[in-house]
Amino acid sequence: MREAAPGPLALESRIPPGASKGVVEAVTGLYTQGVIGRKEALSREWASEMGEDIDVALQEALSRPGGAVGRGPKRYYVEIHPEQLRGWLELVDHPWVRMVCESVLGPDYQIVELGFDVPGPGAVNQPWHRDFPIPEDTRVDGRLTSLAFNATAVDTEEDMGPFEIAPTTQWDLPDGFEHGMFPPKSAYARYEALAERKYPRMGDISARSALTIHRGTRNRSAKSRPVLVLGVDAPGAGNADHHSMAVTRSFYDALPQRVRNHLVCPVVNELTPITQKHSIEGLMMGEA
Repeated sequence: MREAAPGPLALESRIPPGASKGVVEAVTGLYTQGVIGRKEALSREWASEMGEDIDVALQEALSRPGGAVGRGPKRYYVEIHPEQLRGWLELVDHPWVRMVCESVLGPDYQIVELGFDVPGPGAVNQPWHRDFPIPEDTRVDGRLTSLAFNATAVDTEEDMGPFEIAPTTQWDLPDGFEHGMFPPKSAYARYEALAERKYPRMGDISARSALTIHRGTRNRSAKSRPVLVLGVDAPGAGNADHHSMAVTRSFYDALPQRVRNHLVCPVVNELTPITQKHSIEGLMMGEA
């Protein structure tokens, strides 16, 4: 598997002169490893409340057609509106989240997605994948144009199907990839050799390139492992077209201007339940 040019070779040009230690670490980590994290960024109480909101949203979504998308057996993805998550503002306005977005995606970054994944008991290994095909800006210019932030609602244990990621693979060219997202099984040995399992705890936040090859693993426990997903783009990346979140006028007007500057979703008088459209066909079956 070849690396996309120029990839990490362009790292020095991505770090502005006089950048703080935090900026250097964030840019270096995402351009080299493809994933970074911040321990105890938010409180355990925040994460517990998030878990309650996820549970309410999941039950509502499962009660209607198109409310949830299967990501494999016993595994669901649901996109929600920011107003369905009481701690949304605290997350998107967190200094570390803002710093990472500004440093990697630029000052005009766009908040495009809010959702969650829930691998329940019995969820199986997902196929290795990236979240969407590698864009031209990344393949040709070595520029990351999208980030996925994750926050867990539980303390992750070994038997709960931990998230697994293969660092440095955000630069892999899609040779033989189905739909530009699913590498051939002949490449699995490489990903398994690179793989790192993540065991985040309540209050931790991670950020990754959505292009870094990853998968959810088998959940052998009797517990679900809900994980929040916040998607953020550089201008022009275009992922907002694949999502459906909206905010009401009263909610929007109450936000700090520094947050409103990064919202590109519709501002509406009344929210309507989201019919999921971010389906990834290759994840529906999962691996044996």
